[in-house]
Amino acid sequence: MAYTTIDDPTLYFSSTIWTGNGVDDRAIVIDGTGMQPDFVWIKSRNDTDNHRLVDSVRGATKHLESDNTSAEQTSSNVKTFTSTGVTLSTNGAVNANSELYASWSWKAGTSFTNDASATGIGTIDSTGSVNQDAGFSICSYTGTGSAGTIKHGLSAAPNFMIVKNRDAARSWNVYFGDPTDYMYLNDTAAAADYNEIWNDTAPTTSVFSVGTDNGVNQSGEKYIAYIFAEKKGYSKFSSWIGNGSSNGPFCFTGFKPSFIIGKNTSRSEDWFMLDNKRDTFNPVDERLQPNSSGAEATVTSLGIDFCANGFKLRGATNQYNPSGETMIYMAFAENPFTTSTGVPACAR
Repeated sequence: MAYTTIDDPTLYFSSTIWTGNGVDDRAIVIDGTGMQPDFVWIKSRNDTDNHRLVDSVRGATKHLESDNTSAEQTSSNVKTFTSTGVTLSTNGAVNANSELYASWSWKAGTSFTNDASATGIGTIDSTGSVNQDAGFSICSYTGTGSAGTIKHGLSAAPNFMIVKNRDAARSWNVYFGDPTDYMYLNDTAAAADYNEIWNDTAPTTSVFSVGTDNGVNQSGEKYIAYIFAEKKGYSKFSSWIGNGSSNGPFCFTGFKPSFIIGKNTSRSEDWFMLDNKRDTFNPVDERLQPNSSGAEATVTSLGIDFCANGFKLRGATNQYNPSGETMIYMAFAENPFTTSTGVPACAR
């Protein structure tokens, strides 16, 4: 029996690195299958440029920045989506001469539109792009100011959601499995209880809930949501409890990770982003932070081993592994466990 229906995770997600050349219309081919992406997140590795997040639902020239609250901006940083990646301008955030860059790209691809009053699905209209196989959707909607529900396009209940107000300077709201709590992607704050974001209601297989907070549902303002449902052998959305030791916990994912985003939910700490392209061997310790425009830093005390079946914490800092505290993460696969080669499995 096959371990997973996703034999090649790079059909749906991949990390990519490049060196800028300062030439307009620069074509970037996404590593792996060279897929046509629908959500691309770019960060300069050796400069303090803001993160750039673009998607095919809003259009390539509309970007948001995860490290601040700014409204959507029109730019030519990313000029177009192509069948194998993106084309870039000469903007320093994506393609300055000799500067280093990293990107993380997801594929959706199937458009959907929902008139809530006509379909009876949710109470707020939505449009977007979805990939059922990969458990990923991009969902656009306009706020009503009244608590409601929104079709997300997936056939599974989401485990992780990121929602941003496109029209106003509002924080990036993160759902990580607890509908009573939230965190901000652009901020270091610990998780907090607040019923006006997710309306204290867990998402279902058809809709997610929003309250009346301006960050998710201000009347007349536009929103974008990136929504993820776990798929065996491809993605994992979970947590670990720190032990305060350099021999840290092991997190079983069922695959060799290619990319991890995480955050300590118990205290004020930076988010972190790690991947297999900037670090090609263990420990993986080249850190970028979604909430910061800071350049990449090698932080050996924060090392993580990427293994064939998960990852192992090798540091004891407050960001990754303080004793008794909870860290949440989202992880995507390079290889399912049964097809990983040349990489040892870690002990539990």
